Amino acid sequence: MVYTFVFSPCGSTKKVADVLAEEFSSAKQEVDLTDPNKNFASISLQAQDLAIVAVPSYAGRVPAVAIERIQKIQGNGAKAVAVVVYGNRAYEDTLMELKDTLKEGGFQILAAVSAIARHSIVHTIAADRPDMNDAETLKRFAQQILQKYTEGQMLEVKVPGNHPYKKAGGTPMIPKPTKDCNQCGECAKLCPVQAIDPHNVKKVDKQRCISCMRCVEICPKHARKINELLYFAAEKMLSKSCAERKENELFI
Repeated sequence: MVYTFVFSPCGSTKKVADVLAEEFSSAKQEVDLTDPNKNFASISLQAQDLAIVAVPSYAGRVPAVAIERIQKIQGNGAKAVAVVVYGNRAYEDTLMELKDTLKEGGFQILAAVSAIARHSIVHTIAADRPDMNDAETLKRFAQQILQKYTEGQMLEVKVPGNHPYKKAGGTPMIPKPTKDCNQCGECAKLCPVQAIDPHNVKKVDKQRCISCMRCVEICPKHARKINELLYFAAEKMLSKSCAERKENELFI
């Protein structure tokens, strides 16, 4: 069985995972790591299973809530492809952290991939990615990974990163509703960390919010925004550091 375990609040990480998974099998079991109501501890894989575990990089680390949910899954020797998706800046210790977490959970690391997608906050960065060239590259990666899986090769996969991991950053930007908000509650219902009060969506738990921007992405009225000054400052900073196109990487 091919599984995909994906933490993708705005859909970009899922796009990358889906390209890889489609090369492995037309049938796959999808597990949404953004679902706060899912009982992840009930998921138990078998040694012959193949799992794609894909997460975004937030300030060079795996989102803490994604780590907590992945840790509950029982790997039981299943083969795993660790996938980190980032917005053309840097993924720093994210891939190392994901690999370590999977190994501790009983997975055998078959390969690792870093891939670029649209930046989750500043959408002008890597705006059209993953693009057609990315898709072709990822398909080639998948074929190499599948060959390794078929041949039963389990050489140690080395990935970039540091121990200890870099210090996790705070929540940089917390979206808030505008005057166009009609309190439909869609943002609260789909928040991966349940940071929005379902009875009053103007109330946000700042300790829970991870700035994933799902509430901004899915609002049917486009009525949830981040502070404009903070946004323009981030855009100016990132437009310099992210100007050069980075490419996807395979570690196998």
